[in-house]
Amino acid sequence: MTNDQKYGERSLPRSRASPRKGIRSQTIATILSGVLIAACGSDNAEQSAKPRTPQVSFIVVKAEPVDLALQLAGRTSAFEVSEVRPQVTGIIRQRLFTEGSVVRAGQTLYRIDPDVYRAAQSEAKADLAKAEATLDAANVRANRLRPLVEIEAVSQQEYTDAVARAREAEATIAQIKARLDAASINIRNTSVPAPISGRIGRSLATTGALVTANQAQPLTTIHRLDPMYVDIQQSSTDFLSLRRALTKGDVVPSSTKVNLTLEDGSTYSESGVLQFTETVVDPSTGSVVLRARFANPNGLLLPGMYVRANLSQATVREAILVPQQAVARDPRGQATVMLLDSDNKVATRVIEAERTIGDKWLVRSGLRPGDRVVFEGLGRIRAGQTVQAVPAGVESPRGEPQTAQTPK
Repeated sequence: MTNDQKYGERSLPRSRASPRKGIRSQTIATILSGVLIAACGSDNAEQSAKPRTPQVSFIVVKAEPVDLALQLAGRTSAFEVSEVRPQVTGIIRQRLFTEGSVVRAGQTLYRIDPDVYRAAQSEAKADLAKAEATLDAANVRANRLRPLVEIEAVSQQEYTDAVARAREAEATIAQIKARLDAASINIRNTSVPAPISGRIGRSLATTGALVTANQAQPLTTIHRLDPMYVDIQQSSTDFLSLRRALTKGDVVPSSTKVNLTLEDGSTYSESGVLQFTETVVDPSTGSVVLRARFANPNGLLLPGMYVRANLSQATVREAILVPQQAVARDPRGQATVMLLDSDNKVATRVIEAERTIGDKWLVRSGLRPGDRVVFEGLGRIRAGQTVQAVPAGVESPRGEPQTAQTPK
């Protein structure tokens, strides 16, 4: 028997023992892995069981001057309007303008037949010459009787009558001169001039029409369209509130600048200036009229157009603005905000928010400059809770961007 055969049988048990050891090693590794996984799972369970601190974003409020802007309805009106009427009675012989054109002050618009007034002028001139001749004769007679009265050659009464007739002739001359002046004025008024410069409308009288002095119906109308007025309607309630706010001192009058939004929604290129406010309230509408003046070089504005005026009547010196999404209402209807203290603890504060300015509330009381107001994440918090606070516009530690901005 060879050595190989002798030891071959003994080598067989060794070859069978090797796979058993591998199985044991795999079993031990599997058990250890299970223990590690169980331990990690328990740690994750403990971490998930802990309550997560809610995250909110906040703004720091500040006091700044804010214009109390408002938009009111208004109507345009011409800067000047003149209804042209005749000053004398007669037949229109000529119309000397083009309807719808621009005319200048003093330009002749109509010519009325002057023949009747020229005849009256000639008659007055003749009467004046006659009166002057009568005056000369009366003066000669009075001068002749003066020395005779001194020597008592004629009676005093006769001399007195002669002087009276001379004075009567002087009065007649003055009367005729006045009539002559009136005739000259009537002749001049047969040419009907434009009282103002502006755009003239249609003619309501044609050539050959009979017109009378100071008639009710105008011959035509002239509008001066540059500049233009805008009459703005404001309710007397708002006007009264503004006056009261101005008397308190925290609100001051604002600029008189006015901008217009036209009927088609476009913005008028020229800015206007507030001229004055009416001192009476219209009882039919309960409103006060504010008048603004606008340049109208291109004639875009026409009388009677409906416009919306954007203006600021007052400025709050130290106003606090808060985004609308940060303000809620309690069951009693009071406006409230959520504030953060130095320890990031949430508290509810009642405020007075009287009006909106853009997308923000104007807060008149309840907040001070430097207060931190929560405006994002309100649905995840309640009063008394401690939160993780992130300033507005800063990316949170969790990688959640805060897009809201602080009020400007």
